[in-house]
Amino acid sequence: MRAATALDLIGNTPLVDVSALSPNRSVRILVKLEGANPGGSVKDRVARSLVEDAERRGVLGPGATLLEPSSGNTGIGLALVCRVKGYRLKVVLPANVSVERRQLLGVWGAEVIESPGSEGSNGAVRLARRLAGEHPEWVFLYQYANPANPQAHYEGTGPEIYRDCPEVTHFVAGLGTSGTLLGVGRYLKEQRPEIQVWAVEPPSGEMVDGLRNLDDGYIPPIFTDLGGEKLLDRKTVVGPRASIEWTRRLADVGVFAGISTGAALAGAVRCAGLIDQGTVVVLSPDGGWKYLSTAAWTDDLDAVAERATREIYF
Repeated sequence: MRAATALDLIGNTPLVDVSALSPNRSVRILVKLEGANPGGSVKDRVARSLVEDAERRGVLGPGATLLEPSSGNTGIGLALVCRVKGYRLKVVLPANVSVERRQLLGVWGAEVIESPGSEGSNGAVRLARRLAGEHPEWVFLYQYANPANPQAHYEGTGPEIYRDCPEVTHFVAGLGTSGTLLGVGRYLKEQRPEIQVWAVEPPSGEMVDGLRNLDDGYIPPIFTDLGGEKLLDRKTVVGPRASIEWTRRLADVGVFAGISTGAALAGAVRCAGLIDQGTVVVLSPDGGWKYLSTAAWTDDLDAVAERATREIYF
Protein backbone atom coordinates (compact mmCIF):
# COMPACT_ATOMS: atom_id res chain seq x y z
CA MET A 1 0.00 0.00 0.00
CA ARG A 2 1.21 3.51 -0.86
CA ALA A 3 -0.37 6.49 0.96
CA ALA A 4 -0.25 10.14 -0.04
CA THR A 5 -0.05 11.26 3.63
CA ALA A 6 -0.08 9.58 7.02
CA LEU A 7 -3.76 10.50 7.35
CA ASP A 8 -4.54 8.12 4.49
CA LEU A 9 -3.29 5.28 6.70
CA ILE A 10 -6.15 5.77 9.16
CA GLY A 11 -8.57 2.84 9.14
CA ASN A 12 -8.58 -0.64 7.62
CA THR A 13 -7.17 -2.02 10.86
CA PRO A 14 -6.68 -5.77 11.33
CA LEU A 15 -9.02 -8.24 13.00
CA VAL A 16 -7.41 -11.06 15.00
CA ASP A 17 -8.98 -14.24 16.38
CA VAL A 18 -8.46 -14.64 20.15
CA SER A 19 -10.96 -17.46 20.60
CA ALA A 20 -8.42 -19.27 22.78
CA LEU A 21 -9.66 -16.90 25.51
CA SER A 22 -13.35 -17.73 24.99
CA PRO A 23 -15.06 -19.68 27.78
CA ASN A 24 -17.34 -21.29 25.20
CA ARG A 25 -15.96 -23.36 22.32
CA SER A 26 -19.04 -22.47 20.28
CA VAL A 27 -18.38 -18.72 20.57
CA ARG A 28 -15.51 -17.11 18.68
CA ILE A 29 -13.98 -13.84 19.85
CA LEU A 30 -12.19 -11.51 17.43
CA VAL A 31 -10.42 -8.27 18.34
CA LYS A 32 -10.19 -5.26 16.02
CA LEU A 33 -6.76 -3.72 16.60
CA GLU A 34 -7.15 0.05 16.41
CA GLY A 35 -3.64 0.54 17.72
CA ALA A 36 -2.55 -0.01 14.11
CA ASN A 37 -3.68 3.52 13.20
CA PRO A 38 -0.81 6.00 12.64
CA GLY A 39 -1.51 7.91 15.86
CA GLY A 40 -1.90 4.65 17.74
CA SER A 41 -5.62 4.56 18.54
CA VAL A 42 -9.20 4.41 17.31
CA LYS A 43 -9.44 8.15 17.97
CA ASP A 44 -7.42 8.86 14.82
CA ARG A 45 -10.63 8.08 12.94
CA VAL A 46 -12.62 10.55 15.02
CA ALA A 47 -9.95 13.25 14.85
CA ARG A 48 -9.79 13.16 11.05
CA SER A 49 -13.59 13.09 10.80
CA LEU A 50 -14.03 16.07 13.15
CA VAL A 51 -11.46 18.19 11.34
CA GLU A 52 -12.50 17.32 7.79
CA ASP A 53 -16.17 17.89 8.62
CA ALA A 54 -15.29 21.32 10.05
CA GLU A 55 -13.29 22.11 6.91
CA ARG A 56 -16.24 21.20 4.69
CA ARG A 57 -18.51 23.44 6.78
CA GLY A 58 -16.07 26.34 6.55
CA VAL A 59 -15.46 26.39 10.32
CA LEU A 60 -11.69 25.99 10.01
CA GLY A 61 -9.45 28.46 8.24
CA PRO A 62 -5.65 28.59 7.74
CA GLY A 63 -3.77 28.70 11.03
CA ALA A 64 -6.87 28.10 13.17
CA THR A 65 -6.54 27.11 16.83
CA LEU A 66 -8.58 24.15 18.03
CA LEU A 67 -9.60 23.29 21.60
CA GLU A 68 -10.64 19.83 22.82
CA PRO A 69 -10.97 17.98 26.15
CA SER A 70 -9.37 14.54 26.22
CA SER A 71 -8.02 11.88 28.56
CA GLY A 72 -5.41 11.11 25.93
CA ASN A 73 -6.22 9.40 22.67
CA THR A 74 -8.52 11.99 21.07
CA GLY A 75 -6.01 14.69 21.92
CA ILE A 76 -3.19 12.66 20.39
CA GLY A 77 -5.21 11.92 17.26
CA LEU A 78 -6.17 15.58 16.86
CA ALA A 79 -2.59 16.66 17.47
CA LEU A 80 -1.45 14.39 14.63
CA VAL A 81 -4.14 15.65 12.26
CA CYS A 82 -3.51 19.28 13.18
CA ARG A 83 0.24 18.90 12.71
CA VAL A 84 -0.24 17.49 9.21
CA LYS A 85 -2.85 20.10 8.26
CA GLY A 86 -1.18 23.13 9.84
CA TYR A 87 -3.58 23.92 12.68
CA ARG A 88 -2.75 24.69 16.31
CA LEU A 89 -4.27 22.63 19.12
CA LYS A 90 -4.93 23.13 22.82
CA VAL A 91 -5.86 19.96 24.75
CA VAL A 92 -7.54 20.06 28.15
CA LEU A 93 -6.05 17.04 29.91
CA PRO A 94 -6.58 15.66 33.44
CA ALA A 95 -3.42 16.11 35.50
CA ASN A 96 -3.26 12.41 36.46
CA VAL A 97 -2.86 10.81 33.03
CA SER A 98 0.17 8.59 32.35
CA VAL A 99 3.37 10.30 31.24
CA GLU A 100 3.30 8.79 27.74
CA ARG A 101 0.16 10.70 26.84
CA ARG A 102 1.69 14.01 27.70
CA GLN A 103 4.86 13.12 25.79
CA LEU A 104 2.95 12.13 22.65
CA LEU A 105 0.97 15.36 22.70
CA GLY A 106 4.30 17.18 22.86
CA VAL A 107 5.63 15.20 19.90
CA TRP A 108 2.80 16.51 17.73
CA GLY A 109 3.09 20.06 19.09
CA ALA A 110 -0.12 20.34 21.09
CA GLU A 111 -0.39 22.70 24.07
CA VAL A 112 -1.65 20.96 27.25
CA ILE A 113 -4.04 22.77 29.62
CA GLU A 114 -4.36 20.80 32.85
CA SER A 115 -7.67 20.07 34.55
CA PRO A 116 -7.89 18.64 38.10
CA GLY A 117 -7.00 14.95 38.11
CA SER A 118 -9.58 14.22 40.80
CA GLU A 119 -12.34 15.31 38.40
CA GLY A 120 -11.31 12.87 35.64
CA SER A 121 -12.51 13.31 32.08
CA ASN A 122 -15.73 15.03 33.23
CA GLY A 123 -13.60 17.80 34.74
CA ALA A 124 -11.69 18.20 31.47
CA VAL A 125 -15.00 18.56 29.63
CA ARG A 126 -16.24 21.23 32.06
CA LEU A 127 -13.04 23.26 31.79
CA ALA A 128 -12.95 23.00 27.99
CA ARG A 129 -16.53 24.20 27.71
CA ARG A 130 -15.77 27.16 29.94
CA LEU A 131 -12.66 28.05 27.94
CA ALA A 132 -14.59 27.76 24.69
CA GLY A 133 -17.04 30.35 25.99
CA GLU A 134 -14.22 32.67 27.03
CA HIS A 135 -12.32 32.29 23.73
CA PRO A 136 -14.73 32.35 20.79
CA GLU A 137 -11.71 32.68 18.48
CA TRP A 138 -10.78 29.06 19.26
CA VAL A 139 -12.58 26.31 17.34
CA PHE A 140 -14.29 23.88 19.73
CA LEU A 141 -15.20 20.72 17.78
CA TYR A 142 -16.32 18.92 20.98
CA GLN A 143 -16.34 15.21 20.16
CA TYR A 144 -19.01 14.48 22.82
CA ALA A 145 -21.65 16.44 20.92
CA ASN A 146 -20.37 16.29 17.35
CA PRO A 147 -22.11 13.86 14.97
CA ALA A 148 -18.87 13.61 12.97
CA ASN A 149 -17.63 11.40 15.84
CA PRO A 150 -20.04 8.45 15.34
CA GLN A 151 -20.08 9.12 11.60
CA ALA A 152 -16.41 8.11 11.44
CA HIS A 153 -17.39 4.69 12.74
CA TYR A 154 -20.56 4.41 10.66
CA GLU A 155 -18.56 5.06 7.49
CA GLY A 156 -15.34 3.26 8.45
CA THR A 157 -15.13 0.96 11.46
CA GLY A 158 -18.54 -0.66 11.04
CA PRO A 159 -18.20 -1.48 7.32
CA GLU A 160 -14.69 -2.86 7.93
CA ILE A 161 -15.96 -5.21 10.65
CA TYR A 162 -18.83 -6.45 8.49
CA ARG A 163 -16.54 -6.87 5.47
CA ASP A 164 -13.97 -8.89 7.40
CA CYS A 165 -16.41 -10.77 9.66
CA PRO A 166 -19.89 -10.97 8.08
CA GLU A 167 -20.84 -13.71 10.56
CA VAL A 168 -20.60 -11.30 13.53
CA THR A 169 -23.42 -11.78 16.05
CA HIS A 170 -22.29 -9.44 18.86
CA PHE A 171 -20.27 -6.22 18.93
CA VAL A 172 -18.66 -5.17 22.24
CA ALA A 173 -16.89 -1.87 22.96
CA GLY A 174 -16.15 0.44 25.86
CA LEU A 175 -18.48 3.34 26.60
CA GLY A 176 -16.57 6.62 26.46
CA THR A 177 -17.89 9.36 24.21
CA SER A 178 -20.23 6.63 22.85
CA GLY A 179 -19.20 7.41 19.26
CA THR A 180 -17.82 3.94 18.50
CA LEU A 181 -20.87 2.11 19.83
CA LEU A 182 -23.30 4.45 18.07
CA GLY A 183 -21.59 4.44 14.69
CA VAL A 184 -20.60 0.76 14.50
CA GLY A 185 -23.82 -0.39 16.15
CA ARG A 186 -26.06 1.52 13.77
CA TYR A 187 -24.20 0.24 10.73
CA LEU A 188 -24.20 -3.40 11.85
CA LYS A 189 -27.88 -3.36 12.79
CA GLU A 190 -28.74 -1.92 9.38
CA GLN A 191 -27.06 -4.96 7.83
CA ARG A 192 -28.63 -7.49 10.22
CA PRO A 193 -30.98 -6.20 12.94
CA GLU A 194 -30.37 -9.28 15.10
CA ILE A 195 -26.73 -8.30 15.75
CA GLN A 196 -26.41 -7.28 19.41
CA VAL A 197 -24.43 -4.29 20.65
CA TRP A 198 -22.96 -4.46 24.15
CA ALA A 199 -21.40 -1.51 25.99
CA VAL A 200 -18.76 -1.90 28.69
CA GLU A 201 -18.71 0.76 31.42
CA PRO A 202 -16.83 1.10 34.71
CA PRO A 203 -18.53 0.97 38.12
CA SER A 204 -20.08 4.29 39.04
CA GLY A 205 -17.48 6.55 40.60
CA GLU A 206 -14.50 4.50 39.43
CA MET A 207 -11.99 5.19 36.65
CA VAL A 208 -11.27 2.61 33.98
CA ASP A 209 -9.07 3.77 31.12
CA GLY A 210 -11.10 6.79 30.02
CA LEU A 211 -14.35 4.85 29.96
CA ARG A 212 -17.37 6.39 31.65
CA ASN A 213 -20.43 5.34 33.57
CA LEU A 214 -23.49 7.30 32.51
CA ASP A 215 -24.69 7.43 36.13
CA ASP A 216 -21.75 9.71 37.02
CA GLY A 217 -23.53 12.86 35.93
CA TYR A 218 -22.47 13.47 32.34
CA ILE A 219 -24.19 11.85 29.36
CA PRO A 220 -22.57 12.71 26.00
CA PRO A 221 -25.10 14.67 23.91
CA ILE A 222 -24.52 12.39 20.90
CA PHE A 223 -25.66 9.42 23.01
CA THR A 224 -28.99 11.11 23.70
CA ASP A 225 -29.40 12.70 20.26
CA LEU A 226 -28.76 9.45 18.39
CA GLY A 227 -30.88 7.18 20.58
CA GLY A 228 -28.10 5.36 22.38
CA GLU A 229 -30.36 3.70 24.93
CA LYS A 230 -32.48 2.13 22.18
CA LEU A 231 -29.45 1.06 20.15
CA LEU A 232 -27.65 -0.74 22.97
CA ASP A 233 -28.83 -4.24 23.75
CA ARG A 234 -26.92 -4.46 27.01
CA LYS A 235 -24.52 -2.59 29.28
CA THR A 236 -22.10 -4.54 31.46
CA VAL A 237 -19.90 -3.19 34.25
CA VAL A 238 -16.17 -4.03 34.36
CA GLY A 239 -13.92 -2.73 37.12
CA PRO A 240 -10.21 -1.80 37.10
CA ARG A 241 -8.93 -5.16 38.35
CA ALA A 242 -10.75 -7.20 35.70
CA SER A 243 -9.64 -4.72 33.02
CA ILE A 244 -5.99 -5.19 33.92
CA GLU A 245 -6.34 -8.95 34.32
CA TRP A 246 -7.79 -9.37 30.82
CA THR A 247 -5.21 -6.99 29.35
CA ARG A 248 -2.62 -9.43 30.67
CA ARG A 249 -4.54 -12.40 29.31
CA LEU A 250 -4.40 -10.83 25.85
CA ALA A 251 -0.62 -10.92 26.03
CA ASP A 252 -0.92 -14.72 26.35
CA VAL A 253 -2.19 -14.79 22.76
CA GLY A 254 0.33 -12.24 21.50
CA VAL A 255 -1.81 -9.09 21.61
CA PHE A 256 -0.19 -6.09 23.33
CA ALA A 257 -3.08 -3.71 23.93
CA GLY A 258 -4.12 -0.91 26.25
CA ILE A 259 -6.11 -1.36 29.42
CA SER A 260 -9.42 -0.25 27.94
CA THR A 261 -9.04 -3.21 25.58
CA GLY A 262 -8.86 -5.44 28.64
CA ALA A 263 -12.11 -3.92 29.89
CA ALA A 264 -13.82 -4.51 26.54
CA LEU A 265 -12.45 -8.05 26.34
CA ALA A 266 -13.76 -8.80 29.84
CA GLY A 267 -17.19 -7.77 28.56
CA ALA A 268 -16.78 -9.93 25.45
CA VAL A 269 -15.80 -12.96 27.55
CA ARG A 270 -18.85 -12.36 29.74
CA CYS A 271 -20.97 -12.21 26.60
CA ALA A 272 -19.45 -15.45 25.27
CA GLY A 273 -20.31 -17.19 28.52
CA LEU A 274 -23.96 -16.17 28.32
CA ILE A 275 -24.78 -17.20 24.74
CA ASP A 276 -24.92 -20.65 23.17
CA GLN A 277 -23.00 -19.85 20.00
CA GLY A 278 -21.92 -16.92 17.87
CA THR A 279 -19.09 -14.59 16.91
CA VAL A 280 -18.19 -11.68 19.15
CA VAL A 281 -16.17 -8.77 17.74
CA VAL A 282 -14.57 -6.57 20.38
CA LEU A 283 -12.90 -3.25 19.68
CA SER A 284 -9.37 -2.64 20.97
CA PRO A 285 -8.99 1.17 21.18
CA ASP A 286 -5.18 1.22 21.27
CA GLY A 287 -1.93 -0.62 21.78
CA GLY A 288 -0.09 -1.07 25.06
CA TRP A 289 2.90 1.18 24.39
CA LYS A 290 1.71 4.26 26.24
CA TYR A 291 0.86 2.24 29.34
CA LEU A 292 4.34 0.89 30.01
CA SER A 293 4.96 3.41 32.79
CA THR A 294 1.97 1.97 34.70
CA ALA A 295 3.71 -1.44 35.03
CA ALA A 296 0.31 -2.98 34.33
CA TRP A 297 1.86 -6.18 33.02
CA THR A 298 4.60 -6.65 35.58
CA ASP A 299 3.61 -5.30 39.02
CA ASP A 300 1.36 -7.09 41.49
CA LEU A 301 -2.16 -7.14 40.06
CA ASP A 302 -3.80 -5.72 43.19
CA ALA A 303 -1.25 -2.90 43.37
CA VAL A 304 -1.85 -1.94 39.74
CA ALA A 305 -5.62 -2.04 40.27
CA GLU A 306 -5.30 0.22 43.32
CA ARG A 307 -3.23 2.74 41.34
CA ALA A 308 -5.90 2.71 38.63
CA THR A 309 -8.32 4.29 41.10
CA ARG A 310 -6.04 7.36 41.23
CA GLU A 311 -4.42 7.52 37.80
CA ILE A 312 -6.03 7.61 34.37
CA TYR A 313 -4.48 4.79 32.38
CA PHE A 314 -6.19 5.65 29.09
